[in-house]
Amino acid sequence: MSKKGEIVLSGVRPTGQLHLGNYFGALRNYVKMQDEYNCYFFIADLHSLTTHPDTRELREHILSVTSYYLASGLDPDKCVLYCQSDLPQTTELYLYLNMLAYKGELEKTTTFKDKVKLQPENVNAGLLTYPVLMASDILIHRAMYVPVGKDQEQHLEMTRTFGNRFNHRYGEVFPEPKAFNYGAQLLKVPSLDGAGKMSKSENQYATIYLSDDDDLIRKKVMKAKTDAGPTGPNSEKPDYIVNIFDLMKLVCAPEVIEKYDADFNACTIRYGDLKKQLAEDMVRFISPIREKAKAIREDERALSIILKVGAQKAAENAEKTMDMVRKAMGLKYF
Repeated sequence: MSKKGEIVLSGVRPTGQLHLGNYFGALRNYVKMQDEYNCYFFIADLHSLTTHPDTRELREHILSVTSYYLASGLDPDKCVLYCQSDLPQTTELYLYLNMLAYKGELEKTTTFKDKVKLQPENVNAGLLTYPVLMASDILIHRAMYVPVGKDQEQHLEMTRTFGNRFNHRYGEVFPEPKAFNYGAQLLKVPSLDGAGKMSKSENQYATIYLSDDDDLIRKKVMKAKTDAGPTGPNSEKPDYIVNIFDLMKLVCAPEVIEKYDADFNACTIRYGDLKKQLAEDMVRFISPIREKAKAIREDERALSIILKVGAQKAAENAEKTMDMVRKAMGLKYF
């Protein structure tokens, strides 16, 4: 059943290459949603500035991300694709919401604390107010649903907080956005080294990118952390082995997973065989997306048109929101 009146909003930072976590945590759902909802999907170039990347690389990254969006099945005739910086209404709303966000609550954000540990010499105001900019991205379209990964759940909760504060102070403008994953548990794609989730910025050998060639995928999977095997029947799997089985669930057939699960419980599992199977299934899954994205990226003019048209559509909706915001705040004087 189509719910085209209900708005879905999500985006991804154009820093580095998209990986399996981006695909299964976000892109896969985007493709389903575009047929059923009014979808706005953006490339978060402003967010990337909080960590001071080389901005000369941003253009290429934006075009690359757009190529992978399209290669994964997004259709610009069914959804709105745009670049965050092409929507000035977002930064205006960001300014107003910053007046309703407090230093203490922003400092407690898990992602902020993690980034401070990683880059203690680059704790800028943008990094601190990252959740406010994310809230602006969502609220500017009055989105009902946001397909987020586990690490963004706290930010979505803060979006609801800022939206409700605004409504309480100035009058009802914003709905309460909900996390959305088609009823499934929010997905966290594990890294190959058994340490946390796949990430663009952490250990690159523990992350499988959608742009990795077949041999590199095989090499990475074969380096995944394992051990000598279980010491007794029906043993509990260590976390890093659970991670490998979780990765198998993404790309392997159910009977393959059942076979290796039974082998583990019977203490006959051969991790070399398991990793070879996982590697081939990863190659089979990723290579068509990679090759399609390469072909799309070659037509730069078509990509730029898609993003320009998307920005125009996004601006129409965003300006409606800002008109409501300015009226509610009493900032429309004449």
